[in-house]
Amino acid sequence: MAATQKIAAGVALAAACATAVAGCASDTSHAPPGEHTSGATKSPGATGGRKGAGAPAAPGSVLRPLGDGSTAYTGAQPHLPAPQRLKPGQRPPQFVVFSWDGAGEDSQKLFSHFREVAQDNNATMTFFLSGVYMLPEEKRDLYRPPQHAPGRSDIGFNDEQGIRDTATQVRLAWLEGNEIGTHFNGHFCGPDGGAGKWSVDEWKSEIAQAKSFVKSWKTNAPALKDLPPLPFDYDKELIGARTPCLEGQKNFTKAARDLGFRYDSSGVDEQVWPAKKEGLWDLSMQLVPFPGHSYQQLTMDYNFMVNQSGTRTQGDPDKRALWGDQMRDGLLKGFDRAYHGNRAPLIIGNHFESWNGGTYMRAVEEVVENVCGKPEVRCVSFHQLADWLDAQDPQVLAKLRGLKVGEAPASGWASFLSDRPAPAPKGVPGAPAEKADAVDKDGHGTKG
Repeated sequence: MAATQKIAAGVALAAACATAVAGCASDTSHAPPGEHTSGATKSPGATGGRKGAGAPAAPGSVLRPLGDGSTAYTGAQPHLPAPQRLKPGQRPPQFVVFSWDGAGEDSQKLFSHFREVAQDNNATMTFFLSGVYMLPEEKRDLYRPPQHAPGRSDIGFNDEQGIRDTATQVRLAWLEGNEIGTHFNGHFCGPDGGAGKWSVDEWKSEIAQAKSFVKSWKTNAPALKDLPPLPFDYDKELIGARTPCLEGQKNFTKAARDLGFRYDSSGVDEQVWPAKKEGLWDLSMQLVPFPGHSYQQLTMDYNFMVNQSGTRTQGDPDKRALWGDQMRDGLLKGFDRAYHGNRAPLIIGNHFESWNGGTYMRAVEEVVENVCGKPEVRCVSFHQLADWLDAQDPQVLAKLRGLKVGEAPASGWASFLSDRPAPAPKGVPGAPAEKADAVDKDGHGTKG
């Protein structure tokens, strides 16, 4: 890829809070697809290739090209289960969301690798696509970033091969039931025109451009016009995001609410059940135990790195295995705290990066393998989690929000949630039909 972003500036922005109690809340500028930091190594197993590789057929027989054919309506997304309302006394599932900021496919092939990891572990994930990863370098001036000159991007742009590879992975990911969200475009952070300084209208412009680059990649890269379209209407499929460096949440959520988004994952929270803010589900990343330290850590690979190797993305090789183990064990401690406690969804954020020799990629993969097969655990996308939350009785969710971090109901779940829920309101996304209340032997709602 042709991107040329320098990660050092973003790391420096967060270094000051490397020893803060909660860790740094910034995910900072991450390297664009194609850029390799000195000494980086591939994540174990990240060699590309897929079982059933190629281009699976779109669901059903529906295919209605949209715009220039970069996208197409192909019907309902496959492998997206209908959410089920909890039955009286039923223990809630343990949801885990693995999400990826700035998702793109480069020579490390981490996008394709973690698609495979998801499939192997009965999981779906959320991939927050950066719009400029669908825009070629030579067309960079098409991007008009808020408070910056046209053609500027802190994570660069892409080249033809990078767009081809990323479009292929986005298409396959969606067909496998994963969600394609957005990480917007130029990833601007900090006080000089960063996302935290943008107005509501500037956020709307940034969102519109992120959509546009995804919906017009064939026009902007005409050599790729014969590739199959992305099999979704992005205007309808795009329902959530995470802001660059977790900045600008206040004005972003106002803009997102007006544009029909359903959730935001740009905040920092404790491991408690989510509520709505500005009409959007607040699906913030969370603070979990940090092995070897007295303070907690944010559930994001970058924040673990900053609190371990500081501004060095490739720190002491002798410590890398330990650092990856710390992230893995911290996430597992957070999982166990919720799984055996209040069952609050665990929200995890990552980047397709080989920081500290790829140790964080190894850690994430081991967490997926460890938790996603457990009884009553559902490793899902934000889309699926939002659907499930919308289908629940608000009074039940209010009870769940009353549980503290790691707190299981003292009288047991059957007693705690024994009241009969109110009927599901009409128009709730995925609200179950009366016949769909069956629960399987592990306590999961059956798929509709």
